[in-house]
Amino acid sequence: MTALCRPLPKLSPARYMLCLIGALLIGCSDGSDDPRSTLGVPGAGNPAVVSVPGAALEGPVPGEPVIVSTFFSLASLGYQRAEYFAAGTANAYVNRNEFKPDGRWQVQASDAADYKTRIVVMRPSDPADFNGSVVVEWLNVSAGFDSAPDWGMLHTELIRQGYAWVGVSAQKEGVDALNDGSAAALIPGADAMRYTAGGLLHPGDAYSYDIYSQIAQTLRNPPANTRPLGDLQVERLIAAGESQSADRMMTYVNAFAPLHALFDGYFVHSRLSGSAALQGGLFEEDVVGTPDVVRVRDDLGVPVMMLQTETDLFVLGSWPSNQPDNDQFRLWEVAGTAHADLYTFLDNRFDVGTDPSVAAVVENANPIPGIIECPVAVNAGPQHWVAKAAIAALNRWIVDGTPPPMAERLAVSGEPPAFELDALGNVLGGVRTPYVEAPIAVLSGEGQPQDPFNPEDRNFCFLSGTTQLFDAATLASLYASNADYISAVAASADDAVSKGFLLEEDAALIKTHAENSDIFAPR
Repeated sequence: MTALCRPLPKLSPARYMLCLIGALLIGCSDGSDDPRSTLGVPGAGNPAVVSVPGAALEGPVPGEPVIVSTFFSLASLGYQRAEYFAAGTANAYVNRNEFKPDGRWQVQASDAADYKTRIVVMRPSDPADFNGSVVVEWLNVSAGFDSAPDWGMLHTELIRQGYAWVGVSAQKEGVDALNDGSAAALIPGADAMRYTAGGLLHPGDAYSYDIYSQIAQTLRNPPANTRPLGDLQVERLIAAGESQSADRMMTYVNAFAPLHALFDGYFVHSRLSGSAALQGGLFEEDVVGTPDVVRVRDDLGVPVMMLQTETDLFVLGSWPSNQPDNDQFRLWEVAGTAHADLYTFLDNRFDVGTDPSVAAVVENANPIPGIIECPVAVNAGPQHWVAKAAIAALNRWIVDGTPPPMAERLAVSGEPPAFELDALGNVLGGVRTPYVEAPIAVLSGEGQPQDPFNPEDRNFCFLSGTTQLFDAATLASLYASNADYISAVAASADDAVSKGFLLEEDAALIKTHAENSDIFAPR
């Protein structure tokens, strides 16, 4: 085998476009013997760490940033939003050792190129409200433009606990959509010419990892004249990425976390199969790829929290890469969830964290009419509730060393492997919530009758799972009365809180919605 792993034939362009699964590559051997206690720890003095420069910042840029995100007023919640341009010279990287599934990868810089991208900052207006932690999200470009799925799912917890959040346009697809105005066309009132004068520039996704590191360095050590977090005193940086960005995060954790040692923890959310290429990306030829089975390396010295939905295991192929928990890694697989659910598409946009109606289980096949219109009702399950508990657990793990609880994995058996279901049709095992413990529907991460390999179908319904409400006879077989249902929801919610899989504030909303509902009312 040569020093660079040689790529196997790529997956179909349609699947790469829709699922954004990295190309399959031949595995390679590791050779890493870095000390476990300091390998990826910021400021640990590991001699193997290569320092990166911070990006030069310009801003705050007047006006509103173009980003698919939440649409409510941040000011009313004591938060503010700003955008900054970030520029510098970034490196692409090649592998120094042969990549194997264990993730103990070594890389070195190769080509260099100039870039100019942007970051979006959401932060407490009052420094006294800041908890010291900054979530740095690798913005998702699955749809051809920047979106912030983790901000969308986590924001109510981030705001009530005083986190700062920074979204990074790390990839070329997102920057190009800003430059040509196509991203602005999706947001009513957005300025399509906002980025024309700024001259954003992205040399390609091979440089994305270094761009991300340079922005992290800037957040840790901001220039005196341009401070994107104002007077906030940063104590911790948490890297985060969901879906396509989770695959980038997998490669970042394994190759760059030990090299640059900038983050205190990692939130890997809904990863796909394998890992993103080291060189190559969306609509680019893979030059330096990664194996088709990739696990989080076990020698980082900083914690990694991974959250997976039902969809992720088989539809998106992550199941062969599953690994056991250890003292620096947790995997939570959440029962009754889909990769992109109703909350992701719709409910999060105006959720300020006080409305119990977001806990509703409803049948909605068209969450975004004209854009997301699916054959059957999409999943209305509990992903965002558990995601908030996961980020809270990760932050606590970083702050005081308290590890998150270990979670039972989703029940899988057979050949080919498939989920084990209860008598009602809901999956067994995994992180349990009232949605599957006191159910009123079958909630699945699978089941949309859509071909994910059809390049003409860009609405991503195959990622959205399904909701099928129980009929009256099934409800009557489960609950003697509506009060009985309310009691079952409360008991399940309290149990999930006690186990650490649900936050008390969110459990209260779920219970309140149950109390205000009548599951036996005519539909």
